[in-house]
Amino acid sequence: MGRLDAQPRVPGGYNTAGLGDRDLIPLKDDIPTGRVPVVTVALIVLNALAFAWQLGLGPPGTPMDVRLLYSAQIGGAIPHEILTLRDVGPRDLVPPPFTILTSMFLHGGVLHLAGNLLFLWVFGNNVEDTLGRVRFLLFYLGCGVAAALAQTLLSAAAGDPLVPMVGASGAIAGVLGAYMVLFPRARVLTAIPIFVIVRLVLLPAGFFIGLWFAMQVLYALAGGSGAGVAFFAHIGGFVAGWLAIRVLARRDPRRSASSRRPAP
Repeated sequence: MGRLDAQPRVPGGYNTAGLGDRDLIPLKDDIPTGRVPVVTVALIVLNALAFAWQLGLGPPGTPMDVRLLYSAQIGGAIPHEILTLRDVGPRDLVPPPFTILTSMFLHGGVLHLAGNLLFLWVFGNNVEDTLGRVRFLLFYLGCGVAAALAQTLLSAAAGDPLVPMVGASGAIAGVLGAYMVLFPRARVLTAIPIFVIVRLVLLPAGFFIGLWFAMQVLYALAGGSGAGVAFFAHIGGFVAGWLAIRVLARRDPRRSASSRRPAP
């Protein structure tokens, strides 16, 4: 493993895959679950533990941004490494392209982590309840891989193949795509900050997620990967989840019942 003062591969650090939006903050939905969402909770815990590991890199006094940048360099998904299967240094935690998996558990800051885990908690438990624990885990990881590959292709085409990507939101975007298919009529309690006032409203899940996805497309067309946010990872993960859920979801009475929004 290289030193924390190793020269960054590129100026500017890394791309973050983060779902948090200061304009629309989901708090909870109104779809009950039939069992404890063990995998969703485990993923939340693993992401939190990975972030604690990131903050613990290096000697005392090392600035947090240096720790996070270094963790992105050794554990982030770097397009050049994924396409060439070659580590360009500092030495990665795992051989390329397995950094796609490690990148899903690393984050670029506290707000980045908190936003992603909030989305995962609100929307992941019901998708896990529908798919079952093992299939949900495979679904989550598969969407994360699809998201990383989408961002990899975009970054390579845009001429920044050495910029690492970190964040769980590509996989969580796949969860949003599945939720939109399974529970479009669910209601999501949403916090909408308006200057110093926060308004709470109930939005249909189809509208909330559809608006979120439209914003990702607009941001991607406007700024692409140059904005420091991996919008194409969000799009790739969402589309992968939206398509995959049509194959994986159980077609049984329990799913049909859980897909209906409870009466107020």
